[in-house]
Amino acid sequence: MGKIAFVFPGQGSQTVGMGQSVAEANQNAAAVFARADEKLGFSLTDLIRKGPQEKLTHTANAQPALLTVSTAILQVLQEAGIKADYAAGHSLGEYSALVAAGAVSFEDAVYAVRKRGEYMDEAFPNGAGAMAAVLGMDRDSLAAVAGEIEQSGETVQLANLNCPGQIVISGTAAGIEKAAALAKEKGAKRVLPLQVSGPFHSRLMEPAANKFKKILDGVAIGDAKIPVIANVNAMPVEKAGEIKEHLLKQLYSPVLWEESVHQLIHLGVSTFIEVGPGKVLSGLIKKIDRSVKTYAVQDMETCQAVIRDLKQP
Repeated sequence: MGKIAFVFPGQGSQTVGMGQSVAEANQNAAAVFARADEKLGFSLTDLIRKGPQEKLTHTANAQPALLTVSTAILQVLQEAGIKADYAAGHSLGEYSALVAAGAVSFEDAVYAVRKRGEYMDEAFPNGAGAMAAVLGMDRDSLAAVAGEIEQSGETVQLANLNCPGQIVISGTAAGIEKAAALAKEKGAKRVLPLQVSGPFHSRLMEPAANKFKKILDGVAIGDAKIPVIANVNAMPVEKAGEIKEHLLKQLYSPVLWEESVHQLIHLGVSTFIEVGPGKVLSGLIKKIDRSVKTYAVQDMETCQAVIRDLKQP
């Protein structure tokens, strides 16, 4: 059997009620929710359990909620003896990956991502920034489109390089609108606006990174026990200093997800376990390389299925 990677979803995968079956069935998973509530000073558990969805989707809530649910599910896998050789996460998911790799404590991570969400929200006036997914266009052609719009004084950058034919752009609302029109002219199949509160993973997030540095300075980051593939350069990272540097850059740099998956496959990974709500990453991984095995583990049923499969003699 090849190597195993745990991969962790980012913002957008949050749903009311996520992770509840795991918390009800497993004490250690339930304890993760309680630890989040205690660290944050309010009941994140209630918000996850009851919603409303609109409030759960606010960046400052969605980020700690997703980290908490992913970490709770991780407890069940780890208790069953499922170990990963590598970890990676999409944007916010990188924090879940660092918790899984033992580089950051859960408490520090849940506090940090709550602040990260607040600063990302504050960095740019609501409605003035936007993101959109561009389907059916290659990286170079889309980069040329972004460059053309930038010459008109708007900001447009490639933000998430997710899989072949799916790239998210980020920037000013006017810039994204112009880029969407030009991309379609130049052959993009579709351009879908994303429901986000700001222009994430673009240089418009640099003010957030400057504020967030103070938070990261207060977080005890250690060396990772297993390599984590960093979003910013798709390379394995284990050293504490490098991890911190990457987390700051990550706020205003593109997420190199397609390259990260290729890197993991190159390192011998043949089984990807998506730990957390939804199946977004499993879908992207399949589009990147159909030959690898993927599991999306989001509740007690899928936890048990993956444990059964991987624990067979």
